[in-house]
Amino acid sequence: MKESDLFEPVKKYLEAGGYKVRAEVKNCDITATKDDELIIIELKLSANLQLFIQATDRQRITDSVYVAIPKPSIRSKKHWKGIQHILRRLELGLIFVDVDNPVNPVKIVFHPIEFQRKKISKRRKAILKEVENRSQNLNLGGSNKTKIVTAYRENAIQIAVYLKEIGATTPKKLREYNSGKKTLSILYSNFYSWFQRVDHGIYDITAKGKSDLKKFPGLVKKYEKYLKEKSES
Repeated sequence: MKESDLFEPVKKYLEAGGYKVRAEVKNCDITATKDDELIIIELKLSANLQLFIQATDRQRITDSVYVAIPKPSIRSKKHWKGIQHILRRLELGLIFVDVDNPVNPVKIVFHPIEFQRKKISKRRKAILKEVENRSQNLNLGGSNKTKIVTAYRENAIQIAVYLKEIGATTPKKLREYNSGKKTLSILYSNFYSWFQRVDHGIYDITAKGKSDLKKFPGLVKKYEKYLKEKSES
């Protein structure tokens, strides 16, 4: 498929709406005019940076700028959700063209309108809470396929260190060393297989827990030091 294959369906769609359509006017792929209205449409086979650059440059001429691309497959639906969000933020319109559909080949996904940015307070609170509960910056920004040390994991490491040093004990005793209100939940859920219940209300660290702690020497040292200072005070 070529970009020019998108032209004819879009042209016919606009002409059916009463627009005068011209191609390649001052580097614009398509211009459509009706009275004083001017629409510019950029044709591309995929949504890429070059398309965004061209389309936003056309916004210096008119607010009515669209990008037209081939209708994406269902498999790329998740990918296109993000692309559509970007286009909306850039206040660009989006057109899907299905050249294999002889009846309705053109679909206006959305028009270029002013973007109303909304903040999701629940996500904001979750991020701030996670930042607050992480005692150290143990992750590398931009890393991929690497286990992240979340606040939950750090709390589990803290509990594992205490059990390694103190021995089998109760959640109540662990909380005396500031292990947090989620102590029982972390022990019970045993998400990392680091803990085992050895008696009613009594928990201990597993061999896997002791082995996995070696992956977090900084945190282990921190909580060993805290435990020692707490015991001496």
